[in-house]
Amino acid sequence: LVDCGGFEKLERFGRYLVARPEPQAVWDKSLGDKEWLRRADAYFRRDPRGGDRGGERGEWTLRDGMPQQWWIGYCSDAMDLKLRLGLTAFKHVGIFPEQAANWEFIAGQVRRVAETSAGNGNPGSAVAVAGRPGENVSGAVQVLNLFAYTGGAPLAAGSAGASVTHVDSVKPVVSWARENMEASGLDGVRWIVDDALKFARREVKRGRKYSGIILDPPAYGRGPDGEKWILEENICEMLACCAQLLSPDAGAFVVLNLYSMGLSAMLARTAVRQAFGTPADEQYGELYFEDPFSKQLPLGIYY
Repeated sequence: LVDCGGFEKLERFGRYLVARPEPQAVWDKSLGDKEWLRRADAYFRRDPRGGDRGGERGEWTLRDGMPQQWWIGYCSDAMDLKLRLGLTAFKHVGIFPEQAANWEFIAGQVRRVAETSAGNGNPGSAVAVAGRPGENVSGAVQVLNLFAYTGGAPLAAGSAGASVTHVDSVKPVVSWARENMEASGLDGVRWIVDDALKFARREVKRGRKYSGIILDPPAYGRGPDGEKWILEENICEMLACCAQLLSPDAGAFVVLNLYSMGLSAMLARTAVRQAFGTPADEQYGELYFEDPFSKQLPLGIYY
């Protein structure tokens, strides 16, 4: 995060700097508008005709030499990922970089589930029934990612040896995630293009169990057949389904992210506790980045 303010943020992804809207950046820029224009390789401008919720849509102004798509790497002790970025009409670039903290947690938790299961002498306890679609890794910890987008969290789980079910309602986004998986040299992902809530309901009826469940629901969304998702109206049913899908195995985990303005970490905790009961161990709060001028920019709620 290079700078933020004036309801915008200036970020570096690999070699390129992009400027785009950020409603949480209510303070002033530290570098100023002219310096932002000088530095930014791509600048997103909102479409003023978009209406109250259409402020996400707009177009990018590109400096000469700035590509529409490019690749970056994310490397840590737990994983070595290759991720394709792209400039979309909704200001997104293909990853939510603040999620890196969750990626590390997910990879660590997958390893703990596997070690606990093996230590109990039951290496198959966290595994779906043999022969089910997508079971590409024998004996692997099963992880479900709903609203999985371009696959950062599934690839983090896969890097730790999990077999992942990746669910998103947008087919081109699922194809994008598959590109990222292949570029990262991974496999073991079951690709599902479906409405996340409908899929979760069906998995409950099938009696499926997962040792890890990751939810990244948007504030508003549409399924492939026009199904409407409204976070405040649907999140409790979704969590209730996930509570039935979570395996009783030791170390089984849930990760919930919320991006809707006005929601809090306490709200996330209360909703999860109602669905799952009070866990022995929980973490919750805000994901944020701090720019070089000590301005801390909140970018989402996590539980």
